Amino acid sequence: MEIIDLNTWKRKQHYDHFKTLKDPYFAVTFPVEVSKAYLYAKSNNVSFFGKYLHDCMKAINEVDELKLRIIDDQVVKYDTINASATLMRSNQTFGFSYIEFDTKLDQFLSHLISEKNRIETTGALFPLRNDLMCVHCSAMPWMNFSGHKEPVSGVLDSVPKLAFSKLVKENDGKMMMNVSINVNHALVDGYHIGLFAEKFQHYLNK
Repeated sequence: MEIIDLNTWKRKQHYDHFKTLKDPYFAVTFPVEVSKAYLYAKSNNVSFFGKYLHDCMKAINEVDELKLRIIDDQVVKYDTINASATLMRSNQTFGFSYIEFDTKLDQFLSHLISEKNRIETTGALFPLRNDLMCVHCSAMPWMNFSGHKEPVSGVLDSVPKLAFSKLVKENDGKMMMNVSINVNHALVDGYHIGLFAEKFQHYLNK
């Protein structure tokens, strides 16, 4: 973990401005093509959600601004960001997971399966590990949304929040999915979201 020196930080004025706003958060929804990721998941008999979430987390971990958090009036940058995803149980309720990131897909999927089993069998809402070294994310595969709003606690929050829509097959055969990301503007700008979107698509195409 690195503590950012606010006095020399190039975004100090932006940070000072946006952190004082009542609502410093902004959200963007953008499409990604998931054709190759979907075919990979089906061909290898692995979770499509797990595959694209892993691609997403690889992209998240390559954008420094998405690894920044506000803690006690300090800005810190974590070395690694994990995934705290909502996972549905068989009774249609959900629990919050904490899936440790690993660059290897099989290890990440193992962590995902472990958390899914824990949530199904314990009925707990919150994960065993609960910290800011993560992003919050959820899949809504029942609808092809074009916009999304996250609940707001009223407490200053700096954890990016993502949502993934229904997979849609277009007339040309491409498989598309919308992605929403909600961030604190004191830490993240539109440029950084664009960088994340490019990296996410890059990994989905591999």
